[in-house]
Order: sequence, then structure tokens, then C-alpha cells
Amino acid sequence: MKRQIRVAIAGYGNLGRGVEAALQQNPDMRLVGVFSRRDPAGVGLLDGSVPVHAMADIEQYQQEIDVMILCGGSKTDLPEQSSYLAQFYNIVDSFDTHARVNEHHSALDQAARKSGHLAMLSGGWDPGLFSLNRLFGEAVLPQGETYTFWGKGLSQGHSDAVRRVPGVKKAVQYTLPSESAIERVRSGEQPALSTREKHTRECYVVLSEGADASTVRESIVTMPDYFADYDTEVHFIDEATFDRDHVAMPHGGFVIRSAVTGNNNRQTIEYSLNLGSNPEFTASVLVAYARAVHRLASAGETGARTVFDIAPGLLSPKDPVQLRKELL
Repeated sequence: MKRQIRVAIAGYGNLGRGVEAALQQNPDMRLVGVFSRRDPAGVGLLDGSVPVHAMADIEQYQQEIDVMILCGGSKTDLPEQSSYLAQFYNIVDSFDTHARVNEHHSALDQAARKSGHLAMLSGGWDPGLFSLNRLFGEAVLPQGETYTFWGKGLSQGHSDAVRRVPGVKKAVQYTLPSESAIERVRSGEQPALSTREKHTRECYVVLSEGADASTVRESIVTMPDYFADYDTEVHFIDEATFDRDHVAMPHGGFVIRSAVTGNNNRQTIEYSLNLGSNPEFTASVLVAYARAVHRLASAGETGARTVFDIAPGLLSPKDPVQLRKELL
């Protein structure tokens, strides 16, 4: 029997808990440690036998870990953590700031190649699975337009960005797609839609004591890469209301390719997700890519990779013979 892939988690919030749960569903992998900036004694895992270490000690376990899954936020954590940890481990992250992906890739590629590791960035569903479906649509149907709609749902990355605003105690952000825009695309119209026409964003915020609501609102709605290009509503609520109404994490969305082939025949590809738990689904994608990263690293590959660079068969625990027999 093959040795299980030894996986560690860096950061144990909603996404980290989702990774632990996902690993329990993959018998070829096992969680060997969690690293947290909190006091390890106060971090309760689903499996109490798994050790929790201080983030400050993360360099010390290189011989015990095959892949490190990074579960920090894209705004401030991953831009620093990913390239740093790629010096010591094969890593997978969920960096989701689309406008800075090439910058992040360059930093990771340099760090991973120098240290002889493999670093997979921007795993998850968008970027991630939706990215692949955009690529498939454009490659197969070159004469057309691709549209991505998110929601209705809670965005982890955008919620994290709001929580980093000074004066914010708790916050969530929901992305709402325009139903009329979706129907126009599905009809084959191929409309030219601005960012604002496709989605709106809605934030629910609990203020820290003494914080000024107008200052916090302005910081949110003008935030580059997150809210500046959208119509954004900010609702200030009390903590009891937040805890009652805004702790679930649903999400989803659509990728639609509307195109024509041959004698102007309309063709549409649509891929959709309806997620009961955004972090648990994202975590499940990261775990599958951790398997692929381990396989590629074991074969001697180094540097940075995205979903575009990793063959789908490497995500599965099944061997190529099984895949051809059961899924092809």
C-alpha cells in the first residue's frame, strides 16, 4: 500500500477547517499538522490527535510534510506567506485577487524554483474551476463571448478584505448577480456588459466600538480590486443580528460561453455551481490539487503552477487505467 500523502494546514479559520474535513474524505491523504498564529492550545481541531503548532515554528517540520495548504486571506496573508513558505514546502494556495495573479505567480515561481519546490496558486472555484471552464469555452468556441456571474453568495476573499478595514469588528460580503443580464446571455444575445451591470455587492458590518460609520463605508466602497468597480451597499448591524443571520456561507455562480459555429449556429456552454458551504467546497478543490502537486513534485517538477498547467487526471486518487475505464 502506498504511503499516505502528508498534508499540513497553514491558518485554521473557515477554510482551514474545510481542508481538515475534506482530508477526512480522502483516504490516500492525512493531516499531519496545523499551523496557527493563535495560541496552539486554544485551537480545537475536528481530530484532536493532530498536533497544532505555532506559525512561528513553521520552518521546523520540512521532513514531515509533503504538501502545505495555505488557508490565509488573499489581501494581506498570501502575498507574503506563499512565496515565503515555497522556500520550505510544496504548497497550494487560494489566491483570488484576479488583478494581481501574474505578480503573485512570478514571486512564487522564483521562490519555488530556487528552493526546488512546487507551488500551486489560485486553487478553488474562482479562480480555479471557473478558470478552466472559461478556457474550455474559448478554446472550443473561438467566435463568441464568455460571461462569469457569481452568487448569490458569500465571498470569503471579499469578506476578509472588509474585515481588514479599520473600525470593522465583523463583516460579510454577498455578491448578487443580475438575473436580467444572465437571461440576456443565455438567449444568445452576447451583450456588452459592464462590471456594474453584471453584479452588485452587499456588505453587512458590525462596527468596532467608537468607529465612524461614514469613514468605514468610504473605505469599503472605494477599495481597489474589490469594490471600487461595483455598486456596493454597506449595511451596519448589531452583533446579535450578525450572529443570527450571517454565519452561513453559501455561494455559487455560472460560467457561460455564448458563441456561433459554422453557418451561424448558436452554441452555448454553461457551467454552474450551487454551494451550501463556500469554504468547504473551496477546501475540497485545494485538497485535490494538493494530491496533484505532490505527484508532480515527486516527479521532480519545480516552480509555480495554476489550474491551466495541471492535468485533470492528477487530481484523482484513481490510476490512469481506472480513469479510462470508469470516466472516459
